[in-house]
Amino acid sequence: MGESLIQADDTLTLWGIIIVWASFSIYLEQRFSWASKISGAIIALIGAIILSNTGVIPTESSVYDAVWSVIVPLAIPLLLFHVNFKKIWQESGKLLIIFFISSVGTVAGTILSFFLLKDHIPYLEKIGAMMSGSYTGGGVNFAALAAKYETPGEMVSATVVADNLMMAVYFVILMLIPAMAFFRKRFSIPHIEEVESGKGKEDGKTLAEAFWKRKDISLKDIALSIGTAYLLVIVSFKLATLIDKLIPSGENVSLFLNILNGLFGDQYLMLTTITFIMLALFPKYFASINGSQEFGTFLIYIFFVVIGVPASIPLIINNAPLLLLFVFIIVMINMVVSLTFGKLLKYNLEDILVASNANIGGPTTAAALAIAKGWKNLVGPILVVGTLGYIFGNYIGTMLGFWFSSLI
Repeated sequence: MGESLIQADDTLTLWGIIIVWASFSIYLEQRFSWASKISGAIIALIGAIILSNTGVIPTESSVYDAVWSVIVPLAIPLLLFHVNFKKIWQESGKLLIIFFISSVGTVAGTILSFFLLKDHIPYLEKIGAMMSGSYTGGGVNFAALAAKYETPGEMVSATVVADNLMMAVYFVILMLIPAMAFFRKRFSIPHIEEVESGKGKEDGKTLAEAFWKRKDISLKDIALSIGTAYLLVIVSFKLATLIDKLIPSGENVSLFLNILNGLFGDQYLMLTTITFIMLALFPKYFASINGSQEFGTFLIYIFFVVIGVPASIPLIINNAPLLLLFVFIIVMINMVVSLTFGKLLKYNLEDILVASNANIGGPTTAAALAIAKGWKNLVGPILVVGTLGYIFGNYIGTMLGFWFSSLI
């Protein structure tokens, strides 16, 4: 693609566009019933896709990296300050089972997609390994497996573009499913019903506006929300980095040490764990802070804008249309397996969707889905369960990679 209207190094303007569009998406969601039904998150994501594909904003910038490295970590503790601590442990066990079932869907989809397209896409044995790991726990595994199998750079880049576009489409589908009568009739939807029960029909408010009703907030609340969240992020990330250096990991290290490193050396899992510990130790302090959920949700809307930016449709059409088909098959099989077995095991629709999301996009994007939909009691559990995908996703990718390589 050619140069964009806004350059990648014009950081002030890019930050402005992202924040203004996130703000406008929230406004639309709370002002109009049609926007409330499709959700502000989808509006934010689709708007970003349009802006990047029409050449208004670039597909890569340090601004987007900052959203991933600063905004998302800051949002997580803010959103956990007021969750129901007891329900986190109750929900985690249920989610773990459907998360593993969803992982089976990823493996099945990767195998099917590989055999259908292995004669048409070069290095598919390497790409298959990368995507099976990525779609069992997120992009962390993608990078690790790309390095492990020494996949050619141009194929890695093409796969990233296909993955980004697929992820954008996938998030839209996940957002729309809870509103479809077909699924609402066939699955239990307690979290959706809880959100909808608060709808202010008598005063004409949209569902989103009723859920995010006005609250009292002081300067002290703002200071404690942001300051506490930043402190938790700094302590957690520094501690995880230290542990990652102390506990060895890699191909020549035992499975036990790899698992130990994955559990205690992962920054997001450490952040979630330390936040939970602080919530347990100081419940009155966190309960007294108003506005943390609103701050965290606004930051997640910024994240949704950034998710849509790299989804370059022209690059896919020109370079890798078959790669898009490859990842599409994996994602669809994952969703079908998740929904089918979730229905057989009588899981809630919300549990199934966040578990599938945690596989395909990782725990942070799954938490973002739960936040955008108002399923606040699923935010903590899916962050805990989804992080496990970082650990065994690499093993799944490695095993499939060795098998696929023997078939080429």
